Order: sequence, then C-alpha cells, then structure tokens
Amino acid sequence: MSVLGCYRRLPRQLFSSARRWNSYEHRYADKIKHLAQQRGVSVAELKAQVKQERAKELRERQDVETASSEGGRKDSSPVKPLATFLNLSRIFATPHTAEQISALWTVYHASRSNGTGRGYLCASIPLGLYTKMASIGAQYPMFVVPLRRPSSEPASGEQDAHEFYFLQWSFHESPPTPSATDDLFFAPSPPSSSANLTPNPPTSTVMFTPLQEYKSRATFATPYMVLTNYTDLAQSHGIVLVRGEITPAGAGAVPGAPSADERYLLPQEDAIRLSQAVQNFYLDASSERKTLLKAFHETPTEFQWKELLKHAV
Repeated sequence: MSVLGCYRRLPRQLFSSARRWNSYEHRYADKIKHLAQQRGVSVAELKAQVKQERAKELRERQDVETASSEGGRKDSSPVKPLATFLNLSRIFATPHTAEQISALWTVYHASRSNGTGRGYLCASIPLGLYTKMASIGAQYPMFVVPLRRPSSEPASGEQDAHEFYFLQWSFHESPPTPSATDDLFFAPSPPSSSANLTPNPPTSTVMFTPLQEYKSRATFATPYMVLTNYTDLAQSHGIVLVRGEITPAGAGAVPGAPSADERYLLPQEDAIRLSQAVQNFYLDASSERKTLLKAFHETPTEFQWKELLKHAV
C-alpha cells in the first residue's frame, strides 16, 4: 500500500466516525449518558475514549491491509478467512442456529460455478467429531489413500486398477470468535458471550496430491484439492465448516472426466470420494484402518499396500 493511499483513505474514515458519533449523540443522548455513568466518566470523557478506540481500530485495520499487500496474512496462513464467504457480523447480529448457518454454507457453495457447485465441496460437522478427527490428524498428518478405477471391460479374475493420492494435514492459527458488529454502543447480543468462550481450535487444511506427482516434485507438487476446516464458529455454535476447493485445470483437461469436470484437475466424484477417505481413516476408522495409519508413520517397512487396497474408495 502506498503512503498516498493511506492519506486518501484516512480523512474519510475519521469523518465517517465523527458523523456516526454525532448521530448517536443526537438520537441516543440518554443511553450515552447511562453508558458514561457505567464507565464512571463524563460524556465528554466517553467521547474521547471512543475516539481513541476508533483510532486504534483504524490503525489495526491498516496494519492488516499493509501486511496483506506485502505478502498475505500475518501468520502466513494460506487459508482464506471465513469472512470471505459469509457475512459473520450479520450472522451474529441476528442470532442464527447451527442448522441455519449450515444451510447458508450449503447455499453459498451450491451457487458457485454458475449455480452448478462444480469445483467445490462443503459440509458442517459437530465440534466433537472435528476434535476427534483433528487430534488423529495431528498425530498422523500424512497418509496415502487409493481411489478405485474400475476397468471398463474387466477380464476374468482381473482386479480394478487404483490411483493413489497423498494427503497431508496442516494446522494454522486459531481464529477468534466473530463479533456481531463494530458498533460500540448498541451491538446486538450474540447467542452467547464471546468473553466467556473457550478459544477456538486451530483451523486446519488437508491437501490431496496424486502420489506420483508428489514423489516427483515433493513440496512443489500441485495439490488437486484442499479441504479447509473453519473453526471460527466452533465455540459459539458448536460446528466446524468444511470447504473443499478443487484446483482449476487451466488449459488442460482431466482425461476421461465428464465435460463439466474438465475445468478442474480432479473430477467432482473423485473429490467426494477423497473427502470420504478422510472420514474413513481419521474419524470412523476400523481397527484395520487404524493399524494401517499407525504403520505408515511408525513402522513404514511393515506397511501393507495390499491391505490398503481393501479400503479403496
């Protein structure tokens, strides 16, 4: 951000803040006096405090904008904030249930790609299930999952082919619980007081990359899909919002994919199956799956690839 850009934006914001104060002072004089009494200050002192708080908020926002222009979020997280997709202030201003938020999340993603929803997955999961899944993901952050590729004309006794995908968990900073509004005086009450909430768990991502691609390019390999687990509403509403984003294919097409999927590196059906594999191994894992997951990390020389194929999706 240029210095000129900062100076152009600053006066308008200060003017807007002052105008908003004058409006409050005119319309809500009695309530402002009551708030001043609660704080043990005069109205003039309260006004000075508000100006200081607004100036602090402005500096913090400018710091965030500057950091963004210089290379992204301060925590270097690749995760887009949840507020990019949902109006969190509005959600908190008018109490929403977890079910209502889940419905909004579904509608938003269904509207993508000209209303087809292609290229995206979405879900909402209870906090308890996410906590269980994430704890296993932190313990065993890497794994390989097979996708079954049925032969179009299988010969007698011939087994299906398989394509392997390397998955990798990553954990990022815990997001703060969203607030209802920036309105200092008349913010509607959220469903529960955020001051008493336990901090949210870390946001996490799960990247899926074809195993051959990962073996040849390692950390430079292009993930075909990224699942992001948004924990912003974990403590306030008890849910984690999941967003799956399939990498666009650019000029290339996925061989054999339906025409609607050719814009992406991964067909929609494969994306759904990979997300199911995460649940199979990190949430609803049978004893055999737990053994495979553990062996992959702790005793890789004893890892049984043939056993893994039994759990292909």
